Amino acid sequence: MKILCRTTALAALAALALTGCGSEGEKTSTEAVTTAAATPAGPRVGAAGSGCELPVSFSLATDWKPKKVTVTDEELLAALTKKGPFTMACEVDAKPAGNLGFIRIWTGEQAELRPSLEAFIGADAQQAKFTELQVGGKPALEVDYQLKSQLDGSLEQERAFVLDAGKGLVAVTLDSVDSDEYKEMLPAYELARTSLTVN
Repeated sequence: MKILCRTTALAALAALALTGCGSEGEKTSTEAVTTAAATPAGPRVGAAGSGCELPVSFSLATDWKPKKVTVTDEELLAALTKKGPFTMACEVDAKPAGNLGFIRIWTGEQAELRPSLEAFIGADAQQAKFTELQVGGKPALEVDYQLKSQLDGSLEQERAFVLDAGKGLVAVTLDSVDSDEYKEMLPAYELARTSLTVN
């Protein structure tokens, strides 16, 4: 765990608590799936009574804690819960497991995957690589991209996937505070993707 040595960075991000950063290193698909399969799984999130009721369900890495996001339009941070056509519905906190970051789940109206995901990552995304895949038996689209860090301007890795859950789109993102956290949290994100089912 590196929580204490990141106190300064965490304080700087306090005002942006609903945003996240990524990293530079990433795994190949084969490595990621293998790691996800080996990641100890906790309870599932998404069903009624699971902390967040969602159109999909997936397994959480051990000690990760889900929390429903209920920010109204009048609140100061309301704008941070919206990206493109998506609204944040749930965030799964990695802090109890020893990491600084979240897996976040976003929902949106039914639409085409590629334009929706492009709008989600925004015009500042760099080196975006899109991959078509199946998630929960549904066609899905994943993107790896980079964004400039709000702390030091360095490029940091970001990852997200989107699928049509039948009644609308669902996007799942990995949001970490630095490259080390991104690498450590990636197996939990991959576990979410590989274990996801549509409710």
